[in-house]
Amino acid sequence: MSLKYAMEAYELLDSAKINGKAVEAWLTLYGDDEVTVHEVSGQRGSTDFVRVTIPGRRGKRAGGTAPTLGVIGRLGGIGARPERIGIVSDADGAIVALAVAAKAMAMKQQGDQLDGDLIVCTHICPTAPTIPHTPVPFMSSPVDMRTMNENEVHPEMDAILTVDTTKGNRILNHRGVAITSTVKEGYILPVAPDLLDLLQFSTGQLPRILPLCTYDITPYGNNLPHVNSILQPATATPVPVVGVALTAEVAVPGCATGASYLPDIDAAARFCLEVAKGVGSGNVSFYDDDQFRRAVELYGSMARMQRADGREAKTKSKKHKWTDVGREGKTKNTKQKA
Repeated sequence: MSLKYAMEAYELLDSAKINGKAVEAWLTLYGDDEVTVHEVSGQRGSTDFVRVTIPGRRGKRAGGTAPTLGVIGRLGGIGARPERIGIVSDADGAIVALAVAAKAMAMKQQGDQLDGDLIVCTHICPTAPTIPHTPVPFMSSPVDMRTMNENEVHPEMDAILTVDTTKGNRILNHRGVAITSTVKEGYILPVAPDLLDLLQFSTGQLPRILPLCTYDITPYGNNLPHVNSILQPATATPVPVVGVALTAEVAVPGCATGASYLPDIDAAARFCLEVAKGVGSGNVSFYDDDQFRRAVELYGSMARMQRADGREAKTKSKKHKWTDVGREGKTKNTKQKA
């Protein structure tokens, strides 16, 4: 159960004085795993990026080959001070990420070490700006999206869950947790059956799916609408990415206070941990590699969707350990799944 860690993370972050070092100190209560904190400044302030690496029994840090899962707590900020007092709805992604990290560290201390490495990233900003948006205002960030991706998308990640408050819309009218289709190199792939199983086990409900359009998987800054930033990490990596959305029955502003629902946060954290177990052991896949290679053979690379200008990159992206997709449908297959 991750509820204890979610509650502690919530109370920790609900402060005008919170910073990355305080988060680091709290995490060290649960283990001696690697925690790094660094401050990044932008035109509208600064934020502290926090990265936690929990080595697995057979993970890369131990010299093994088990895949690494990345969990990114995506948000603009945990507070909108001085405009709003208190922790905002947008903080849910950070709360989930920190609860996942603390629980995984505690599990390791109790002898339940994951098979693969787990890398958890988020950022801590209690004074983020807001921006107008319909139907409700969005939280913004003191740093731009490219900077966020550079600090949260780690090259060791073989698959990524990106957790984000996704309540400011009218396209998913359900309070709880939803996932998206898998997004990889500009393709919106089918929803992963393995993740559907884990989501319904974690919530005790039929799985909910957040619908995506092509605009949602393109980079910010191209003047196209996005449901929110949940899939922005997919613009910065060739590995498969799935969004984990905290949702509501009504449109709730990201800058609303008193709008974080701990049972849903706990469910999202438990889901992420179950995915970490399955990815590391090789029992959970984000997509069908044969189908993806066939799509590339038929329709070519869609990597241009990862660029704001829509153009093909001049250099190849870093090779993914599970599939090496070349230009114009030329593919090289590897047997291991993603």
